[in-house]
Amino acid sequence: MSGAPDPERPDSDRLWSVAEHLDDILGKIRPLEPIELRLLEAQGCVLVEDVTVSVALPPFDNSSMDGYAVRTADVAAATRESPAALTVIGDVAAGSGELPAVGPGEAARIMTGAPLPPGAEAVVPVEWTDGGTGAGPAAAMRAHSAAPEGAGGQVLVYRPAEPRAHVRARGSDVRAGELALPAGTVLGPPQIALLAAIGRATVTVRPRPRVVVLSTGSELVPPGEPLGPGRIHDSNSYQLTAAARDAGAIAYRVGAVADDAATLRATVEDQLIRADAVVTSGGVSVGAYDVVKEALGEEVEFRKVAMQPGKPQGFGRIGQDGVPLLALPGNPVSAYVSFELFVRPVIRTLMGLPSVYRATCRAVCPEGVASSPAGRRQFLRGRYEPPAVAGEPGTVTPVGGAGSHLVRALAHANALIVVGEAATEVAPGAEVDVLLLT
Repeated sequence: MSGAPDPERPDSDRLWSVAEHLDDILGKIRPLEPIELRLLEAQGCVLVEDVTVSVALPPFDNSSMDGYAVRTADVAAATRESPAALTVIGDVAAGSGELPAVGPGEAARIMTGAPLPPGAEAVVPVEWTDGGTGAGPAAAMRAHSAAPEGAGGQVLVYRPAEPRAHVRARGSDVRAGELALPAGTVLGPPQIALLAAIGRATVTVRPRPRVVVLSTGSELVPPGEPLGPGRIHDSNSYQLTAAARDAGAIAYRVGAVADDAATLRATVEDQLIRADAVVTSGGVSVGAYDVVKEALGEEVEFRKVAMQPGKPQGFGRIGQDGVPLLALPGNPVSAYVSFELFVRPVIRTLMGLPSVYRATCRAVCPEGVASSPAGRRQFLRGRYEPPAVAGEPGTVTPVGGAGSHLVRALAHANALIVVGEAATEVAPGAEVDVLLLT
């Protein structure tokens, strides 16, 4: 198919606003169906169930220190000059089952995480004792770890201990029946640790979407290979794959496809078996080699969006399952800006996240913007600095020019300066909208 307006699509030559194009895309995207996954497979996914605690955490009173489990009355008067001498009746290690009962004048040597034995009311750290050596506190820690297991001997305690000192109470982290994590939680390492600690091996989540990324262009050469005449390295497939992963997706980089419609169509169809979304770059303008339009024009609507960079855009659903496909322009900056505005929200919507957009703020632009195209929303690479005083605006400085091929400037930017459609310039020192990229 050519880039000419399609008579079957009366709006094919219409100029869409950024908001209209995004709203139309997201209106056709639904979160992925929930599945049950094992904990590590669920990292980065969104819970769709409230997780309650079936067993208290910790499940028993336990020691927070290496030391001795004692009765508080036996050490109440202990001092360096007049230590309490207690009979050591045994050892309590982490994971111990049968526990020695601590009676008057007795102590049990205990390790961090070990259950508090019956009769004991507190734990005195080994540093407060002689470690059972009679050599004083300096040698206590060495002796405590090296001493053989079992009863026998005496320990001198040099300081008193309050009831429950150095004891982690049963349920002090979370009690049985309490809510551990609500539905909608994104599972990172701390959340996975909590799930494991309360005994959950699997959880029901919306999976991370599988995003297939490919770039088009016979001029593209993989990084690491020498460049021939008229060739450039393929950066888009790497950039967009990394961006998809950063957004939370499982991303597959297919690489560059030559400017051949049949090859592109076959490549896309081959990838649909592992795709919840497909992202292409290049071949969406009005040139003679607009291969994406030619290959996918039956199912993908190609549009002009009132933005710079990134005016040509495409969106549709392809294959038997209607997999979303977003066709982005080929210039690297145009592709990245388009990804941030349109693809990232799609990925986050598929994940079922409550917030799908990048954070925005207002910032002072000391240099201003000399020119911006009338009627188009401009997105300039910028370097944002947060305010020194809370409540005041930060500052943002343009990085590089407006050219959509300037990848180095993009690599040094952490924000996009947004200039509205009605503005043709921004005066130095004026405030602008900023889209934060980190």
